[in-house]
Amino acid sequence: MARVRAPPAERVRDRLRSVAGDAVARTMPSGYQRLGRVLVLRLPESLRPQFGTIGAAWQQELRVETVLVRTGPIEGELRRPTTETIAGTGTETEVVEHGVRWRFDAAQVMFAAGNRTERVRAGRLVRAGEAVADLFAGIGYFAIPAARSGRATRVVAVEKNPVAFRYLQLNVEANGVAGRVVPVLGDNRAVGPSPGSSDRIFLGLLPTAVPWIPRAIELLRPSGGWLHVHAVVDARQARAMARDEVEQAVRAAGATAAEIEPREVKPYGPGRTHTVVDVRIDRPERSATGIRGSAGTGI
Repeated sequence: MARVRAPPAERVRDRLRSVAGDAVARTMPSGYQRLGRVLVLRLPESLRPQFGTIGAAWQQELRVETVLVRTGPIEGELRRPTTETIAGTGTETEVVEHGVRWRFDAAQVMFAAGNRTERVRAGRLVRAGEAVADLFAGIGYFAIPAARSGRATRVVAVEKNPVAFRYLQLNVEANGVAGRVVPVLGDNRAVGPSPGSSDRIFLGLLPTAVPWIPRAIELLRPSGGWLHVHAVVDARQARAMARDEVEQAVRAAGATAAEIEPREVKPYGPGRTHTVVDVRIDRPERSATGIRGSAGTGI
């Protein structure tokens, strides 16, 4: 009978055990995220003396070019990851997902594999002929599927982070949607689609896009339209809490939530859940002013 090969993490752990001992090897987490030719790990600081050994072992086991370690939180309104390279050099990579090519720098731009379902769903939600806006476009997470699969007539993709914006432009070209996706660099409170021009708007900012609901309502058609609002909430009552937050914000903006459906996307740290609320706005009457917070980059 053929011998079953151990999982990659166990093979890396065996290599670490040979140089640092079993006690150290057992502290190495098994999880990893492969982003094309770049591998991303989360390692405890106690393993720092072994980062080089661990990086080289993963590099050889999975045949990746570069290994990164997440060393801190996502930074600031531009949502830059905090990383350290422990093997290799190049951090630009490409991920192909349901026929869409995503090119980005894994050391400078967030790309969450756990959001795959929402990226695909964006294309399925959009109806042919719609005018769509993505106010936190990132590298094109929702804007490109909206145009490519959803056949939107026009997608205005606003992004403030200049690094993410450069990859947004590249990805729009690479996926053949340059005729329908319009990348816009800047703060979505000052730039973007004209008021009253959009049928559907994606608000993909974490930890919460709820403060941007009034701005989004301003951009919808006078007859209304759809918003897709992302937020991180308490995991114990994720759907109810997300629904309530969005419904209250819509009401405060002088509009009506004609339909509202919350969904859980993925866990987001201990006791927290990333959610998205699909809400159809009916006949917006007015828009609130004075959005609090900062206009950052997409998820």
